[in-house]
Amino acid sequence: MLKGLDPILNADVLYALRAMGHGDMLILADTNFPSDAIAQATVHGELLRIDRPMAEVARAVLSVLPLDTFVDDFAGRMQIVDDPDAIPDVQTEVQDAIAATGETRPMVGIERFAFYDLAREAYAVIQTGERRFYGCIMLRKGVIAPDE
Repeated sequence: MLKGLDPILNADVLYALRAMGHGDMLILADTNFPSDAIAQATVHGELLRIDRPMAEVARAVLSVLPLDTFVDDFAGRMQIVDDPDAIPDVQTEVQDAIAATGETRPMVGIERFAFYDLAREAYAVIQTGERRFYGCIMLRKGVIAPDE
């Protein structure tokens, strides 16, 4: 255990989050997402896991990962097939975790197959223990300003 870090953030996840650069994408995926196959195509190349509900994982990740709020797609959500404007509870919970960082803009919707393609371009994929459908989120890493 380390002080000040959420204990669900394991060493592999912390390594990947630290290695990411400005603008790199992170995918938080539910248990149904083809995480292993897609993770092999990412920069990191290996699947990361945190077997906890999506909201817990999002809060933990956002406790150490700044969002790239200079772009519109700082965070994205997989759209529901045939109902792209619907936002399921799992996505609302992530939006609440984002809002807790001070960013109140909504996540952008990303069509299902476009989300798969985007995920292959990500830095890394974290598969969560989330079993609810459409618990698939993209976060874009921002910057930490220098001390003044």
